[in-house]
Amino acid sequence: MLYVALQPGPAITWRTIGGILDFYVFLGPDPASVIGQYLEVVGYPTMPVYWALGYHLCRWGYGSSNATWDVVKNMRNYGIPQDVQWNDIDYMDRSLDFTFDPATFSTLPDMVKDLHSHGQRYVMMLDPGISSIQPEGEYWPYDEGLRRGVFINHTDGSTLIGKVWPGLTAFPDFSDDVTHEWWYDNLKRFHDKVPFDGLWIDMNEPSSFVDGSTVGCPDTELENPPYTPGILGGLLRAKTLCASAVQKTSSHYNMHSLYGLLEAKASACALKRMLGKRAFVISRSTFPSQGQYSGHWLGDNRSHWKDMYTSIAGMLTFNLLGVPLVGADVCGFSEQTEEELCVRWTQLGAFYPFTRNHNAIDQKPQDPPAFSPLARSAMKQSLLLRYSLFPLLYTLFHRAHTHGHTVARPLLFEFPKDVRTYGIDRQFLWGKSLMVTPVLDPGVDFVVGYFPQGLWYDYYTGDSIRSKGEELRLKAPLEHINLHLREGAVIPTQRPNTTLFVSSGQPLHLVSSLSEDGSAGGELFWDDGETSDTLETDQYAHIVFTVVKNTMTSEVLHDHVEASYITVETASFYGVKVEPTRVTVNSQDAAFTYRANQVPCVNVVVVLLHGEFSSHVINLSGISS
Repeated sequence: MLYVALQPGPAITWRTIGGILDFYVFLGPDPASVIGQYLEVVGYPTMPVYWALGYHLCRWGYGSSNATWDVVKNMRNYGIPQDVQWNDIDYMDRSLDFTFDPATFSTLPDMVKDLHSHGQRYVMMLDPGISSIQPEGEYWPYDEGLRRGVFINHTDGSTLIGKVWPGLTAFPDFSDDVTHEWWYDNLKRFHDKVPFDGLWIDMNEPSSFVDGSTVGCPDTELENPPYTPGILGGLLRAKTLCASAVQKTSSHYNMHSLYGLLEAKASACALKRMLGKRAFVISRSTFPSQGQYSGHWLGDNRSHWKDMYTSIAGMLTFNLLGVPLVGADVCGFSEQTEEELCVRWTQLGAFYPFTRNHNAIDQKPQDPPAFSPLARSAMKQSLLLRYSLFPLLYTLFHRAHTHGHTVARPLLFEFPKDVRTYGIDRQFLWGKSLMVTPVLDPGVDFVVGYFPQGLWYDYYTGDSIRSKGEELRLKAPLEHINLHLREGAVIPTQRPNTTLFVSSGQPLHLVSSLSEDGSAGGELFWDDGETSDTLETDQYAHIVFTVVKNTMTSEVLHDHVEASYITVETASFYGVKVEPTRVTVNSQDAAFTYRANQVPCVNVVVVLLHGEFSSHVINLSGISS
């Protein structure tokens, strides 16, 4: 057991009652390098399946599969992007894992079939607690679990029984390979009935409604150690299992914090084996190296402006910990949301790496169609904006997977010498170039954002801001979230649609934000979005974009058939000071426009990123350098 506390001065207090401590010192020298070095030790995050980056919709308390289905249909009717529909625990029969209610959710298999026919996916909740009170022979997960010996035991060898949603429950020991096989078998049996696409694993601290077990815990040093940190309940067993409980690898005392990680590993491995594709898992409990197996949502928040604000810090923290697929419940989980709050939160949520709207039972619906036309339109536009940025987001996840980079990051990571960035928690970056400045307060039509020194461009218009390192007041009407591009970037975007399956086949639009010397650079990573290990098996395309001396080149560093499905339709260059007299694409004249704010928009006619050419050239002629 280890407790770590930061002191007011440059000091840390470590308190432990024993054990072996291995210390790693990551020297950086900059914050981003520290994270990369840390992830070299615990493991780089997995590359997510493409649809994981779409919009997810869920609630506890839809009440039936037909009611859930109606929400999906409403989203389609309004043309609002949605890739994934979820169900909370109420889909189950009496809260039993690997079941669905035969009365209220009888049409669940049909709903999932309909989702698949529309290029959408289905995710369901699973808790680790397995009901132990069903009549013998009627509940295969428990009967088979007992037969294989997969459950955590007391020291006398009897099965430890706690209490969760289905009542009295046993808890699988995910430190045992036998349990992993049993978990796979249960998932496979249920998938044959309801062909789900991903898993939401909850209550996996592990959580229990009783302290330790239904019969208590022995009076041992493991249960009552010489030092107990300041935890909820004041006891190690408070609302969880006995510390002395026996798992295959060690006592629960030593394994407790690993429970969620090991369940995520078992779930991801089972899904990959079962579906033959990348696994999608979202876990409540996490531990170092979690990003190799799952993403994370930030828990049961409230429909408060403060909770929306603090979600930024949570999102950035998990990116630092190597779990970039992270987000908070958009619009808040508990308590009733407000329309303005939900609009602003949907705008912010569009820039969570993982974005899901989720709310609690007995609350009013908070899916986009539930609000006024004005609010619904604003939410739709923010989600379409996210979908248009999918090529950038997907490429950022590739960098996280291969180099340990963050997807969403604090400003201080890119500006470590600017001390004014150190405390900024109301803005953040996607990668190194796209700055997000959301509205986090009610009743305002503006927001104040800090711009580090340099040249910045309004993402939507290309209007430039030359900052000395200063705060600026930005207009922010209800339908608008402020985005700015840092100088020197080329980002790939795409014409959005209602699912990423459709969006990902649309032509690219390249946006270049030129530095003072007219240079910029960027990249695109592309594969089929779902096959495992495409990097290791060379099933991917990698294109680098460079702008130098009025000329953009796109060089294919690694070629693959997937790139043949992508075309460049248009390109915008922010910061061109003199109107070009001629624009050519691969030496052929191309139509273009030039706006007064120095943004030429070049209309490119179907330039393939794949084929006979190793590079493609867009030249803006007649510009003084």
